[in-house]
Amino acid sequence: MTRGPRPKENAVRRNKHEHAQELTNEARPGRELPRGLGITTSGARRFWKTWASAPQTSGWTETDWAELEITVKLVDAFYQGDVKLAGEIRQRTAKWGGTVEDRARLRMSIKDEDQDQDADQAPAEMTTPADLDEELFRLLNS
Repeated sequence: MTRGPRPKENAVRRNKHEHAQELTNEARPGRELPRGLGITTSGARRFWKTWASAPQTSGWTETDWAELEITVKLVDAFYQGDVKLAGEIRQRTAKWGGTVEDRARLRMSIKDEDQDQDADQAPAEMTTPADLDEELFRLLNS
């Protein structure tokens, strides 16, 4: 048994937030990782590639890209064994909408236009599983 009056049949949500963003999930190459950063781990390279081509980056300015460069340096240090940086990395990626919960808090949604077309195809791997396993093993056994 529910409380209150029954909702109208054609109810329309009228309290849409003025700063809400709807992003498209279209494939884009993204920026190249700057060589001057000196990134050595494949985990940090994968982090850059993931974020550089993410839907959130479509409206980024140079200051946002500078933040990504700083964060990828932290991720590189994390994969080299400095696990105390995990909290800082998580805070930075939350500001960009890294998880579903973060995107909901930021009122950000990603519209997947070609979800039906890509359902048949397997996702392409960016690095080999052996590289990922080796890094994870080294990180957990430090």
